Amino acid sequence: MKVWVLGSGSRGNATVIDNGSTRVLVDAGFSSRELKRRLATAGIAPESIEAVIVTHEHNDHMCGAARSAHRWNWTLHATAGTVQGAPELVNADVRTFDSGAMLTFGTMNVHTVPISHDATEPIGVVATDIVSGARAAVVLDLGRMTPQLRDAIRDLDILVLESNHDEAMLARGPYPISVQRRIAGASGHLSNRDAAMIARTCAHSGLQHLVLAHLSEQCNTPDHALASVSAALARSRFRGRVTAAQQDVVHGAFVAGRRGGRAQQLALALD
Repeated sequence: MKVWVLGSGSRGNATVIDNGSTRVLVDAGFSSRELKRRLATAGIAPESIEAVIVTHEHNDHMCGAARSAHRWNWTLHATAGTVQGAPELVNADVRTFDSGAMLTFGTMNVHTVPISHDATEPIGVVATDIVSGARAAVVLDLGRMTPQLRDAIRDLDILVLESNHDEAMLARGPYPISVQRRIAGASGHLSNRDAAMIARTCAHSGLQHLVLAHLSEQCNTPDHALASVSAALARSRFRGRVTAAQQDVVHGAFVAGRRGGRAQQLALALD
C-alpha cells in the first residue's frame, strides 16, 4: 500500500492511495491544472487514477473534483449530502452513497466513516487492499473522535490524521472569537492535543506511518504538531515514522506492507 499527500491545509487537500493495482484520490481540493502538477511531482499520471472520493463539500476538499474527473475519466463519488451542499457537484456525474457505505475499486475496499464536522454528510476514508490486507486511512476535518471512527481506524498500517491547531496559538491568533470557537468545537477541527490522544489510541506495532495533516498556517507549525504527537507516542507500541504534511509540499510515497512486511518510505517530501 502506498500513500501520497499531495498537499494539505486550508488552501487545498488531496491524497492518493495506491495498492499496486488500483489508485484512488481522496479529495481534489486543487484546480485540475494544480492537481496535474502535483501528481507529476509524485510521478503519477492523472489517467492512472480510477476514482476520486470527495469527503465533504468545503472548497479546499472538492474545488477541482468535477472538472478533473471529467478531464481524466475518473469516477466521482460523494455522499448525497455533500452533493447537495456543493453547487459544482449538482450537475456533475456523481455516484452517491450513504456515509458508512463500503465502496470497491478493483482490489481495494474503501470504508466510508461518518465524522463530526460542520458539513452536510462528511466522511473519513479507510482503504483496505483485498489481497494483502494492508490498510490506510485519511481522516481530516473532524471536531472530535466518535466510537464508530475509533473502531474504524484501529489496526492501520498508514494513517493520515488531522492535527489542525495549537490551542495557545489559536487563542492568540488573528481569528475572532466566533471563528475560534467554531474551529475548536465538536464540529470543527482537531487540535494537536486531540490528534495526540487519537494517535495514542490507534498506536500499535504495525502502524508504520502517521502523517499529520491539515495544519493551520495561522495557528500551528509542523514542530508544534510533531512535538505533541511524538510525546504521546513515546511510551506506546508505535515504532513507525511521524511526518507533518505541509500545504505546498508533496509528501510520499509512504509505503507499507501488511504484517511482517518491510515498510519503506521512498521520499518524505518532493518539491
